[in-house]
Amino acid sequence: MELKFVDPRSLTDNPDKARRSRSSPQADALLLATIKAVGIVQPPVVTAETDGGNGFVIDEGHRRVKQAIAAGLEEIAVLIVPRAEDGGAMRSLVTTIAHEQLNPVDQWRAIERLVSLGWTEEAIGIALAQSVRQIKKLRLLASVLPAMLDHMAKGDMPDERQLRTIAAASLEDQKEVWKAHKPSKGDPQVSWWSVANGLARTRMYARDASFGDELAQAYGIAWVEDLFAPADQDSRYTTDVEAFLGAQQEWMTQNLPKKGVITDVNTYGEVKLPPKAERVYGTPKKSYHTAMYLDREGKVKSVHFRLPEAKKKSEGSNDAGGADETIVISKPRPDVTRKGVEMIGDLRTDALHEALARAPIEDHTLLALLIVAFAGQNVRVDSGAGGDFRFGGRLGRHAATLFDGEGKLAPDTNALRVAARGVLIDVLSCRENISKSGIVAIAAGSAIGANGFLANMGTEDFLSCLSRPALEASCSDTPVVPRARVKDTRDALAEHYKEGHFVHPAALFAPDATSLAEWLAKNTVTEVEDDDVTDVDEIGGGADDEFEEGFRDAAE
Repeated sequence: MELKFVDPRSLTDNPDKARRSRSSPQADALLLATIKAVGIVQPPVVTAETDGGNGFVIDEGHRRVKQAIAAGLEEIAVLIVPRAEDGGAMRSLVTTIAHEQLNPVDQWRAIERLVSLGWTEEAIGIALAQSVRQIKKLRLLASVLPAMLDHMAKGDMPDERQLRTIAAASLEDQKEVWKAHKPSKGDPQVSWWSVANGLARTRMYARDASFGDELAQAYGIAWVEDLFAPADQDSRYTTDVEAFLGAQQEWMTQNLPKKGVITDVNTYGEVKLPPKAERVYGTPKKSYHTAMYLDREGKVKSVHFRLPEAKKKSEGSNDAGGADETIVISKPRPDVTRKGVEMIGDLRTDALHEALARAPIEDHTLLALLIVAFAGQNVRVDSGAGGDFRFGGRLGRHAATLFDGEGKLAPDTNALRVAARGVLIDVLSCRENISKSGIVAIAAGSAIGANGFLANMGTEDFLSCLSRPALEASCSDTPVVPRARVKDTRDALAEHYKEGHFVHPAALFAPDATSLAEWLAKNTVTEVEDDDVTDVDEIGGGADDEFEEGFRDAAE
């Protein structure tokens, strides 16, 4: 073999070359750009002409020679080898088949190597005739778990959407999901859909944001570019849903029209209008009102509506003000978001259950609590006494502890107390779902001092659920001074309460007086319906008077 520099125009094509079909214009453009940037990396293989001439015949590298001429190179390096008996036909075929495109993982690793050697993404893109965006896409693989990369390198690749979801997740989350979905010996294929689904997080896109950079900075929103999205659209997004919705709410408050109202959507995603309001379409008139709301994707939407005309006053009316005008009051952002309310429900339930398990409770109060618990809105009983209710729970195991070895109901006092507490823990709940007991759970928690069992709520997760006014109000009685940015205020409060204890007033076990009064009025017995029961005291002495008085006092 001999390496020699020759004029590419002096080389002759091999009539026995394996690649006869024309390459695509894109492939030729890629090769041309590469040769212009870095030259010919792999010299073409040539053999001496057989007719005694001084020229050379191309065995391998016809496209390289052609694009070198197109690039205007005066000479290129070629590798001269002895001519094979078949004229190089087999060598040409084997080489052509062996030239396989690198898989994305290997391309990424090669690009990372170039970056470490000082190459910029722009220079790599020029050399490979690829856009910088494509280079960034490949470099996104740097965010993928190494174990997943090793598997992808074997040829089992997720599609672009799945890869985007995987790369956006933290390595810790990827590690946990990969444990559950990594391939087994019997099934080497990975269900990338399951992996991506396990790592999917809600995205809020910058193109859907009505607020600008100032509010984005105030709420600590850092946009991330979706490199797999179409290049002609704004693909920036954030997974901090609470911050995004908070900024949207504040923007609506700042830009609310004169006759405007901020409202919610119902379970079907439809806007909730004020009572008796009639939605109108087409060009709005000056007399129309505007309802602004956030749809399910977090976009600010608005609709127009009109209210019924006020009834004219009777002629005998002495009021001098004329007809009343219906005033629409805009709904500000709540102090605690829906997610925050759900977190409060969970924290309250944990505190209530811990208090029921550990707090000192008098026997009469315990008996009263049992009665109250079964009045909760999450309790259903199918007793045959009327109505069609079903009771589903785990009370059987508590009841079983009250029986002796002979199957007789003969509990001792301690077993009865333990079983009663267990029943209360299973029945009473403050969670924001079907298990919620309602006002009775709050009253029960107040009666046994469950506030003392509430966990620290001065965490990043909960504080992110507070509105700006509520967050700044939480700074009172602390050395924390509200900052210009909501995120900075939140971070400072979270840092302050790392070693402290914060409970938001909305989470306290303090029954709303109006709700409790309505509940008592609805459930107060005015007359004994069961003729067999004429005196409550005959059943066993009645409920604890102190508990009953405290329960009623809360409503006053």
